[in-house]
Amino acid sequence: MIERRAVVLLSGGLDSATVLAMVREEGYLVHALSFRYGQRHRHELAAARRLAEAAGVVEHVICDIDLAAFGGSALTDPALAVPHGRSESEMGEGIPVTYVPARNTVFLSFALGLAEVRGAGDIFIGVNAIDYSGYPDCRPEFIEAFERLARFATRAGVEGHVLRVRAPLIHLSKADIIRRGLALGVDYGATHSCYDPDETGAACGTCDACQLRLRGFAEAGVHDPARYR
Repeated sequence: MIERRAVVLLSGGLDSATVLAMVREEGYLVHALSFRYGQRHRHELAAARRLAEAAGVVEHVICDIDLAAFGGSALTDPALAVPHGRSESEMGEGIPVTYVPARNTVFLSFALGLAEVRGAGDIFIGVNAIDYSGYPDCRPEFIEAFERLARFATRAGVEGHVLRVRAPLIHLSKADIIRRGLALGVDYGATHSCYDPDETGAACGTCDACQLRLRGFAEAGVHDPARYR
């Protein structure tokens, strides 16, 4: 039997947890990849560790990079406030201050390197182009462009090996993502989505990420097991 290996970008959030379960269902050997990138809290990374352990991944690599050195995002710069209580229409206008410049480009570049070294033919990322907050690096055009780059930027690509960048959630609503994950047995109580939790990890309930999550669970007709303050 041929072993298929995949790199899964695992943030610890709802979307990446669902992708991890989908990839495991497809029978891949999973190399999970997470980052300490200068984010303002540790809770999402702790969730990533829990999810990776529960899924029995081959390895869970946690890389240290410092996107906070650049600033420019409320997720990495304490001088910038995380927005709270924005309406759905406000979330759909422009690029919010929680966008981390070039984050997914950097993350996918690291995933590309890990995939080459481990012999993985697929990289999975949990971006979504429907229920999202206006991030430019969550769109299909970005994923397609990065996959083209991978063909030219790697030894695997030059030697004719297919290296795919897959975003299986990109056209799903948050409710559909949750339904898919529940069908696969995802424990959403082990995930963390909030941009601005308290010291214990309890979610605020009012940032964009919390609102999108809560709306998704409501539309899916199930209770959100996350802790809210």
